[in-house]
Amino acid sequence: MNTADTRGSARDGFEAADEETLHDTFTVEDGTDADEGSRRDTGGDRSGAWDVPDQGEMELADRHALRRVQGLSTELTDITEVEYRSLRLERVVLIGVWTNGTQTDADNSLVELAALSETAGALVLEGLTQRRSKPDPATYVGKGKAAELRDIVEATGADTVICDGELTPGQLRQLEDVVKVKVVDRTALILDIFAQHARSSEGKAQVELAQLSYLLPRLRGWGDSLSRQAGGSGGGGAGGGVGLRGPGETKIETDRRRINDKMAKLRRQLAHMRTARDVKRDVRRTREVPSVAIAGYTNAGKSSLLNRLTGAGVLVENALFATLDPTVRQARTPDGRGFTLSDTVGFVRHLPHQLVEAFRSTLEEVADADLILHVIDGSHPDPESQITAVREVFADIDATEVPELIVVNKVDAADHDVLKALRTRHPGMVEVSARTGEGIPALITALAEALPELAHEVRVRVPYSRGDLVAKMHEEGRVLAEEHTAEGTELHAFVSRMLAGKLEDYALSTA
Repeated sequence: MNTADTRGSARDGFEAADEETLHDTFTVEDGTDADEGSRRDTGGDRSGAWDVPDQGEMELADRHALRRVQGLSTELTDITEVEYRSLRLERVVLIGVWTNGTQTDADNSLVELAALSETAGALVLEGLTQRRSKPDPATYVGKGKAAELRDIVEATGADTVICDGELTPGQLRQLEDVVKVKVVDRTALILDIFAQHARSSEGKAQVELAQLSYLLPRLRGWGDSLSRQAGGSGGGGAGGGVGLRGPGETKIETDRRRINDKMAKLRRQLAHMRTARDVKRDVRRTREVPSVAIAGYTNAGKSSLLNRLTGAGVLVENALFATLDPTVRQARTPDGRGFTLSDTVGFVRHLPHQLVEAFRSTLEEVADADLILHVIDGSHPDPESQITAVREVFADIDATEVPELIVVNKVDAADHDVLKALRTRHPGMVEVSARTGEGIPALITALAEALPELAHEVRVRVPYSRGDLVAKMHEEGRVLAEEHTAEGTELHAFVSRMLAGKLEDYALSTA
């Protein structure tokens, strides 16, 4: 595993280094350095050892193997085809209510809804918007627009309508009565994408909890007339006996009880998983290892940036919410300071509150970080709206006080006017391209400058018999100077509080 050279003026040497030296500066936990990841990303020589796919490539292949195919139907013409049929893409029509902002804002929101629909495995046929002061309380859109929507559904042969907003149970039911096909709102669509992409046990439990929270108020039953328990007859006839007389438990009541029981079980499971996550976080805090969280809008290129910096090999796909499970890698700055770099779930406008609550233990990685790399999609026509949406989520998870470094990704595909406007509003931002490597050295320099400095400065002479302490100073601290003398190794360094206590017996002077 490569290690960072912490002797002398490492920063000056780093700034003048070529790309190969740049990648050698960063180290990851599992021994895969960033140079390997960059060769995979840039399509370098893949002969021999390079033919072995990384974890992200294998996960992407598995995901694409389950893709639904356009034009293939689920309808069976012969029962013998049951094992060989392919799933047909759902054909959907989009509908949105435009309550504020400009027409461009409404169009961008519908384009994002189309991207979400395609990520979920749907074929978008048509999209409509309606200008209203607020959504209709009965059918989300007005009566005339609902009738127009029904005609479009019939003309296009669509089987689903997706609404760009969260519908109440009443709106959902009444709009379905008008259009005569399934109606899905934005929240259910995002939850469906999360359910497809969750891989870890914690991620699956978080998604299931969010789905059940969304489903609970939207349950539909047959009413109070159907009892699930035997009702007793008042005249002494056969019945349920003492305590069971009456209408009994209806189907919808049984469903609610089972959902509540399942949600309680999931919360207990997530509490145990959260304990394990907290233990790991406490170990890093004890060692005073700074943590950097990569956060930002979905599909801004967070995972690509993590791969470029550390060679983590996580899944990368041009799709919304491609990766959900957080990935943490250990890295080292050019001047020798260790820190952790974590990739988090992407954010989106109107992120369902059920997801925020279910993923709160994961999102706490952002709130507890020492620095947030706020990644922005420079190729998006309206990045400012994405910044606003992400900062709203930061406020929900109490992360507004964490220092923030704005990183504009995909500058190789960005519009120059958009970049110029971003530079004016955010003068300290860093412009990079995770695909080409442009701007990565400047990003690493800015990251190193923004990280908190280790609090304890020490000057020690460590005897040669305690080489373990010297190694730990290089591993966990930042060594400014090192000299070998007859009595031992003299070092001037910044170290953690715990390590400073172990070095007290060898101190020459302490600043």
